[in-house]
Amino acid sequence: MHRDLPLDLSITRKLYVKINSQWVINQVPNAHDVLFRTLADPTRRALFERLCREGEQTVAALTAQAGVSQPAVSKHLGLLREAGLVRHRHDGRQTHYRAQPDALAPLIDWTGQMAGFWQSRFDRLEDLLKRMDQ
Repeated sequence: MHRDLPLDLSITRKLYVKINSQWVINQVPNAHDVLFRTLADPTRRALFERLCREGEQTVAALTAQAGVSQPAVSKHLGLLREAGLVRHRHDGRQTHYRAQPDALAPLIDWTGQMAGFWQSRFDRLEDLLKRMDQ
């Protein structure tokens, strides 16, 4: 049981429930859940996409074009980091972030499985329609 759940972990917090004034684990996330939840937010998705396109950026550079405050950008970057989608390094007082596109592998695998599933469904539907036309 977790009595003091950090309030800034919006992704993780969704995986906990409060029972009798105590936080308890509701479920253990899988990689798909964490990635989908993280990338569901348009600001986080835009930050990740920008890092993929433009390479390593400082928090200040990301904030300049994010349309939200620096604390909000830092929070979003922290959640991206928890999900393994970005890495950071410190250089003096500045923090630099870079994308980790390989972290999307579980989503790529999942979409491939779903594509195969739906393709087989469409093939079966096509066969059924052909039999019905005869």
